[in-house]
Order: sequence, then structure tokens, then C-alpha cells
Amino acid sequence: MATAKVIFATITGNNEDVADIITEKLEQLGVDVSEEEISQADVDDFKSVDICVVVPYTYDEGALPEEGLDFYADLQTIDLAGKIYGCAGSGDTFYEEDYCKAVTDFSAAFQKAGATQGAKDVFVNLAPEDDDVKRLDAFAEQLVAAQAK
Repeated sequence: MATAKVIFATITGNNEDVADIITEKLEQLGVDVSEEEISQADVDDFKSVDICVVVPYTYDEGALPEEGLDFYADLQTIDLAGKIYGCAGSGDTFYEEDYCKAVTDFSAAFQKAGATQGAKDVFVNLAPEDDDVKRLDAFAEQLVAAQAK
């Protein structure tokens, strides 16, 4: 059975919703999943799972979540070769070029750690709606398919 760890950071609750949608779909696909808030998580937890997911919010004009700064820094120093990763997150299109910037920043950190991207980054404008749920479900399916290869 494949295993996964879903880490999220949230202020409004939107990213916890995004993480819950991903976790639920992974569970439906037969993956053993644990979900944790980023300030409670340790990057080393990713070493013991097959699929690594981060769901960060982007603060203000492109800033990473303050409670996730250490996690982000540590992620760039760990060896995650052989692991599948995915990043998704809620943002606000009001911020234009900084929309969901933390998602792409975390994705780049996973690449630096040697992990393999299993699904394209998913950006959700504000709270996830029905079409976002479909995209997040497809995201989870792609992660599982990539891990199965």
C-alpha cells in the first residue's frame, strides 16, 4: 500500500479544506495518508512515505507562510530522491503575479530535494468550489499513478 503525507498551512481555513480534499481522495484510492499542519510537521517525515504533498498559503505579496519558513528551508536540504511530490494551495487572484507564489516556491524546493513531480501544481482561488474539487481529485489520482510507475 502506498503511503502519503499531506502538510498544510492555513489562515482562513481554505488550505485546510484543500488538504482535506486531497487526503480524502488519496484515501479513496487506497493510500495510507496522514495530514498535519506545517508548524507541527518535520521534513524528515517525508522520508518514510511514498507521496509528499505541501499545501501552503501565500501571504501578502508573495511571502511564504511564516510558520512554514523553517520547514521550507529544511526541505531544500533533505534528500527526497525516489519520492513523488505535489503542491497545491489556495490564494487570491487579487495579488496577480504573486497569486499562489508559495505553491511554486515549495514545488521548486521539492525539486531541489530531488523529488519527482507527480502532478502539476494546483492553484485554487479562495475557497475550493466544485470545479476545484475535481481538479484536486485529478491531482491526487496523478500522484498515485506516478507513484505506481
